[in-house]
Amino acid sequence: MKTTLDEMQAFLAVIDSGSISAAAEQLGQTPSGVSRALGRLEDKLGTTLLTRTTRRLHLTAEGEAYLRHARAIIDAVESAEEQMAARRERPAGRLRVDAAMPFVLHVIAPLVAGYRARYPDVQLELNSSERYIDLLERRTDLAIRIGPLADSTLHARPLGRCRLQVLASPGYLAAHGEPTSVAALGQHTLLSFNEPESLNRWPLPGDADGQLLVRPDIAVSSGETLRTLAVEGVGITCLSDFVTERDRAAGTLVPVLAAQTLDVYQPIHAVYYRNTAVSARISSFLDYLGEAMSASDYLR
Repeated sequence: MKTTLDEMQAFLAVIDSGSISAAAEQLGQTPSGVSRALGRLEDKLGTTLLTRTTRRLHLTAEGEAYLRHARAIIDAVESAEEQMAARRERPAGRLRVDAAMPFVLHVIAPLVAGYRARYPDVQLELNSSERYIDLLERRTDLAIRIGPLADSTLHARPLGRCRLQVLASPGYLAAHGEPTSVAALGQHTLLSFNEPESLNRWPLPGDADGQLLVRPDIAVSSGETLRTLAVEGVGITCLSDFVTERDRAAGTLVPVLAAQTLDVYQPIHAVYYRNTAVSARISSFLDYLGEAMSASDYLR
């Protein structure tokens, strides 16, 4: 588009106010600046929009035709700006969120009803991926990632942290005995992840990195599967507190080697593409999630 909104606004201000000087005052510009904007507009359009006398300005036929279009354009822009302002006050539209299944089940899902009550115009779409995804490829607005972040072009907002604990069911420990040392774990069935290897570092004294690297007897891709296997008495596992909070409260999972367990916490971040302004949908969800996590006993 050759013409600019500023030039259109100058033209409309002159018509509505009746003079260049009045338009300049209305726009907070100098009369010469408004006159130059009109001149540029006419040059770009290749026609005369206004005839000027010492006392009055008159629209030409071309000016009258252009005036209708200019008003429609400026009205549309102002309407769009008003709608965006309203959306900042009342977020609306689809919000696609991706997180590992345990985080969706144990953290996000219990908050959905409250979030929807506060922001009824946001349509949530929750997806679960155990691995990191390409946000653009999967058309995802926001992802929750647990653990250290690699260098990325994504913007990351810290939400909290979660403690790791080694756990087993009372039934498993009754049947197989409770290990009294880290070395004794070698005599037990260990449940952990098939990848990446970093998820198999348990918060127990181990190698040079300070944590125990386990070789699982049963390896799975999902933390929720590990939780179920442990509750069913299959073996000993290590999981974040947010996954096992209800099980620990109910006594279906209990800490193992608590005295030797190190204070190890995994950071929790929300990631989304860098841009000049975060949408109201994203910020509303992050604010709500962050408030809930900061109030919990196991996510801070």
